[in-house]
Amino acid sequence: MQADKEIDTRGLNCPLPILKAKKALSDMSTGQTLKVVSTDQGSIRDFQAFARQTGNELVGQETVNNEFVHVLRRR
Repeated sequence: MQADKEIDTRGLNCPLPILKAKKALSDMSTGQTLKVVSTDQGSIRDFQAFARQTGNELVGQETVNNEFVHVLRRR
């Protein structure tokens, strides 16, 4: 999936992937998409909660070779 911006949070555990995503989203415009690649298994649940709490849209999540890919749309 194409995204306007991508960040690599491989090797980082909660809450660092969320914090890095939050910072990246703050520099983006409404409607732009952010792709986050993580190796933290808990990030699936974390990004679902993050989207609900912040109003950003969780466009998709997938697992690829033990990596978790999250795509968010900036509110």
